[in-house]
Amino acid sequence: MSAISISKESLKVIMKSKKTIVSKAAAMPDTANNVTAADTASTARQSGKLGLKIHHFIKWLLPPAFGVLMMLAVWTLISYQSPSLPTPLKTWHSAFELFSDPFYNNGPNDMGVGWNILNSLKRVALGFGMAALIGIPIGFIIGRFEFANRMAAPVISLLKPVSPLAWLPIGLLVFKAANPAAIWVIFISAIWPMIINTAVGVSKVPQDYMNVAKVLNLSEWKIFTKILFPFALPYMMTGVRLSIGVAWLVIVAAEMLTGGVGIGFWVWDEWNNLNVEHIIIAIFIVGVVGLLLEFVLTQIAKRFSYE
Repeated sequence: MSAISISKESLKVIMKSKKTIVSKAAAMPDTANNVTAADTASTARQSGKLGLKIHHFIKWLLPPAFGVLMMLAVWTLISYQSPSLPTPLKTWHSAFELFSDPFYNNGPNDMGVGWNILNSLKRVALGFGMAALIGIPIGFIIGRFEFANRMAAPVISLLKPVSPLAWLPIGLLVFKAANPAAIWVIFISAIWPMIINTAVGVSKVPQDYMNVAKVLNLSEWKIFTKILFPFALPYMMTGVRLSIGVAWLVIVAAEMLTGGVGIGFWVWDEWNNLNVEHIIIAIFIVGVVGLLLEFVLTQIAKRFSYE
């Protein structure tokens, strides 16, 4: 038996003592303080990350916003000097009214801006698609075979500098209609960048790769799929991006001359009506649609990149 015996009553008195309670609290770990310190550190880190993101966003947004403001300031200044040019605010109100019902249809000569954009995109898609189906294979053949390269060089050098609209009378003569003639102009204008860039990409394939293909006795299809196509793909996509830009530029001029429903015809019709606000809106529409087309092609190029 222990030398010191404590009765139950004495034990209860000790446990109820304030000193005992203070000592027990002092012996326990300071969990609350630790949790509070951890929460404070986590909040500080999150605030730091949020501040860094805001800083990067402002740094990314500020230059283009400043550029747009500069353009609007110059536009406003010129509009005050030339009363016939509408101000940005007046053009904005006109655009809001125009896009409130973009797909109305009051006949072939009075259709909403949405129909005009869709018809222009349809012509561009047809002309550009045919140019890609024909131009890219020709580019691979020219880049792969020296004889084909030497044979096509004078033809490309002669026809490439020709103005796109110079091909319009040929299209009208051959197709006897305005719509296929406009598609023909897009086709003949968009095909050259794809041919040239694809041929350059194929011609820059390292000779060591081709030597390995000879040693392995690869078929021409294997050479194309395993060597030429992956290496030439960035060049080919550059040609495609250039071609879509040329096609979208050409369609406006072609539609001004051929008529029909389209963004180019709409611009010319608004000029005849002296509606300058709609002409300025059409300029922005052409720019935005061209930017979106290039963005889509850039994303496709990244998706199929072999790098």
